[in-house]
Amino acid sequence: MKTIKVIGLFLVLMVMGCTSSKITSSWIADNVTPKDYNKILVLCLTREADRSIQDKMENHFVSDLKGLGYNAVTSLSEYGPKVFEKMDEEAAISKLKNSGVDAVITIVLLDKKKERKYVPGNIYATPYSYYYSSLWGYRSTLYRRIYEPGYYVTNTKYFWESNFYDMSTTKMLYSVQTQSFDSDNSEMLGHEYGRKIVNNMVKQHVLKGPVN
Repeated sequence: MKTIKVIGLFLVLMVMGCTSSKITSSWIADNVTPKDYNKILVLCLTREADRSIQDKMENHFVSDLKGLGYNAVTSLSEYGPKVFEKMDEEAAISKLKNSGVDAVITIVLLDKKKERKYVPGNIYATPYSYYYSSLWGYRSTLYRRIYEPGYYVTNTKYFWESNFYDMSTTKMLYSVQTQSFDSDNSEMLGHEYGRKIVNNMVKQHVLKGPVN
C-alpha cells in the first residue's frame, strides 16, 4: 500500500511539473500578409519579481522565430531590463527604429492566480476484475477509498497576452490571449508558450512558415 502511494505521488508531481498552455482568443487586423522583417524584437513586460520568467519567455520566443528564419532579439539582450521605463512613446519608437527593429512582439503577464486542488488518497483504483473477484479485493479497494487521506496541491494559472506590431506603421497586426498552468517551471513555460504562439502566427498568416 505504501508503494502505491509513493508511485501515485511521484506521478502527480510529474504532471504538476508539466506546463499546459491554451489559446483562449485571438485577433488579426484586416489584409495582413507575412513580410520579410529584418529584425524582430521580443519584449516581455512583467513585474520585477517575475524577471526570471521574462528571460525564459523572451529567449524561447526568439529561438522559435529564428527557427522560421527571422532575425529576432530579446529586449533584455538588446537594451536591458529597464530601458523603456522612463521613455515616452516617441522616444521609445525612435530608439527601436534606430536599432533597426522593424517589428515588435510583446508578451504581457496580465495576471496569475494560485489554485489549490484536493488529490484523493487512492489515486489509482484497483482493476474491476480484481475489485469484484474476491471479498478481500473488494474490502481493500473500498478501505483505501474511504480511509486513506488525500492531500492538497497548489498550481499557478498564468494569463498572458501577446501583440505583434509592424514598426513601419506602429500598428498592431495581431493579438492573442493565453492561459498557462505551471508549477514554478519557467523553462517549460517559456518553451511551450513561444512555440504555441509562433505556430499560431504562422497558421493565421501573420508570419511565414512552416514551424517544425
